[in-house]
Amino acid sequence: MADEPALTRWSFPFGRKKAPATENGDAVQNGNSLTVTANGNGHVRNTAELSIYEQYNQANGGAAHSNGVNGVQSVGVVGKPQRSLLPPFESAEMRALGESLSRDILRGNPDVKWESIKGLETAKRLLKEAVVMPIKYPKYFKGLLTPWKGILLFGPPGTGKTMLAKAVATECNTTFFNISASSVVSKWRGDSEKLIKVLFELARHHAPSTIFLDEIDAIISQRGEARSEHESSRRLKTELLIQMDGLNRTDELVFVLAATNLPWELDAAMLRRLEKRILVPLPEPEARCAMFEELLPSLPEEEPLPYDLLVEKTEGFSGSDIRLLCKEAAMQPLRRLMAKLEEKEEVVPEDELPNVGPITVRDIEMALKNTRPSAHLHAPRYDKFNSDYGSQVLQ
Repeated sequence: MADEPALTRWSFPFGRKKAPATENGDAVQNGNSLTVTANGNGHVRNTAELSIYEQYNQANGGAAHSNGVNGVQSVGVVGKPQRSLLPPFESAEMRALGESLSRDILRGNPDVKWESIKGLETAKRLLKEAVVMPIKYPKYFKGLLTPWKGILLFGPPGTGKTMLAKAVATECNTTFFNISASSVVSKWRGDSEKLIKVLFELARHHAPSTIFLDEIDAIISQRGEARSEHESSRRLKTELLIQMDGLNRTDELVFVLAATNLPWELDAAMLRRLEKRILVPLPEPEARCAMFEELLPSLPEEEPLPYDLLVEKTEGFSGSDIRLLCKEAAMQPLRRLMAKLEEKEEVVPEDELPNVGPITVRDIEMALKNTRPSAHLHAPRYDKFNSDYGSQVLQ
């Protein structure tokens, strides 16, 4: 008997598997219940979490229409044609990769406002100048004032780089691509470069758009012969550099927004393409005070909290460290209450449980004693990198 042919790349279907339908017409996908009616229309409980591919599919009666041999997805309202979901790709393989990216990357509104980010006024102003203003006033951003296409947010962990990216996605009205290493790295030879190419084609098709590369140092670290680097990794980095600044660069508003905690690990060619480099520093005293007032508000009938002491004792704390500190302070009265409840032998009904007591000054002091900063030791290194490579802006 002849040997059976080995499994190849073409033995596996592209895209997600269809969820099995139950007897009452309900389908379960990724653990979430998806109700499907008789005519194929789907209703999802949280529409904001749908990918754009699923939103197009749902708005189209549960099935996206194909246009021509390239299978371009199109959605249209009567009397008002809309932009197709996918551009006309050159092959069915590229179209399948485009569908995969559309399902997994194009997301809903993160609902993060500029006002919800305390401090970081310089970083917010520079992001508005780089992304919002060119879309709002395109007349002024021509010639030498062409918008920056590459923006790098760097700084210690927990200072709000991802929050700034979410604010850009919320406030800038652009198609937002949330990219990680798993989105563009494939085990199939040659697919990683194709995914990068398809990603930028999708971004140009849905322009104005923003490609957010979180932890970009995991994708494009420094290249060199002395480093143990796989050939596929080098090809992926080369394709990303070509797509960002090569013959394929167009006048479409496609912004690449990258974030990293290790900016000195980035390749020099990538640093050149990320033209605007913005330091996201540790919060200043005014920002720390605003965070404490929001996370630990003082009620009129309770003892006022020592915000001045908190600001003084949290020098070098990041935003995430401050949140952990406030959580530790809020846990102190809950621990006292839990200790009293555990002393009782009978189980207290849920509707008869007492309220948690207020946070006291002693709770604040205990939280300060038990919480330590996580990123203050490397802050001078970020300042040095900012002085060497960052965007120096007059206040």
